[in-house]
Amino acid sequence: MSEVTCIGTSWALAVTLLAAILVSAAVPRAEAARAFFVFGDSLVDSGNNNYLATTARADSPPYGIDYPTHRPTGRFSNGLNIPDIISEKIGAEPTLPYLSPALTGQKLLVGANFASAGIGILNDTGVQFLSIIRIFRQLQLFQQYQQRLGALVGPAQAQQRVHQALVLITLGGNDWVNNYFLTPGSVRSRQFTIPQYSRYLISEYKKVLRRLYELGARRVLVTGTGPLGCVPAELAMTGSRNGECAPRLQQAAAIFNPELVQMLRELNGEIGSDVFVSANAFKMNMDFIDNPTKFGFVTSKVACCGQGPYNGLGICNAASNLCADRKVYAFWDGFHPSERANRLIVQQLLSGTTDYMSPMNLSTVMALDSRT
Repeated sequence: MSEVTCIGTSWALAVTLLAAILVSAAVPRAEAARAFFVFGDSLVDSGNNNYLATTARADSPPYGIDYPTHRPTGRFSNGLNIPDIISEKIGAEPTLPYLSPALTGQKLLVGANFASAGIGILNDTGVQFLSIIRIFRQLQLFQQYQQRLGALVGPAQAQQRVHQALVLITLGGNDWVNNYFLTPGSVRSRQFTIPQYSRYLISEYKKVLRRLYELGARRVLVTGTGPLGCVPAELAMTGSRNGECAPRLQQAAAIFNPELVQMLRELNGEIGSDVFVSANAFKMNMDFIDNPTKFGFVTSKVACCGQGPYNGLGICNAASNLCADRKVYAFWDGFHPSERANRLIVQQLLSGTTDYMSPMNLSTVMALDSRT
């Protein structure tokens, strides 16, 4: 072979390699990263309720004051919420709310957030909030999403992307706070004792999770409830004098969360795989509620935004008391953690011991799944 031929061949090879690099660089980030789907309530809603006729909204200032745009987005946070931070950690774009008009084309590859503030496991939870996306409707929208994705990439590719996705579901808190304990002598509290109601919730939740599995979810993070009796809204409403957590709500969480973990173990046993991963949100929150200064917070009792005792009454709005430094407040409003608290929670999701994550943490999940 002549020297000219060798040079030509080498040049052609270099051009081919360069073209391959340029093509791979041009692949949307969404295709490279794992898809992410989110179901649940206001702790994980990224703005679906903005598109609904509901009173459960976070679309006005000062919500979003620390978001990159410094504008309200529908997230019940001063900035990023838990799904945003998970997306950040797994190297993906934030998932768009399913109802967002921007969720089209290549954005569908990123995943979708179906969560809606105010909902619970039960259909009668959150009726006071009017139009919200109840959990079985969220699952119907997930089916609809898969049809849309199939039209974009083909049914086989769509199914594979769903099977390989990470899923987060956060439910249960509203079934207690905005149903059982909503009013003295509520319908559910007359119908059930706390242990009976917990068992009923667990049995209904199992149906939700089974349906999620039927729809293709194969890696699902399931968060238990936080310490329901320790949020500023409950401290204010129960007349806590020294910031002691409301005992009956704490009792409910202490009964519900272990039963949830047991149910997830049973479901995994029935399926024959560790599909469902439980996250001990109660312990994650209690760490900084019990010892705020250890985590750099000034208070875990008073909300940054609100009014009345503990800034826990009413809703966070432009007329509310607003703290100057959101980083030193564990709670943003009466019910929801600040972005900094959310970051501590996600850190435990990623690397927490079995006290926090069972049967494994998210880092282990990601490492295992990268090998298959």
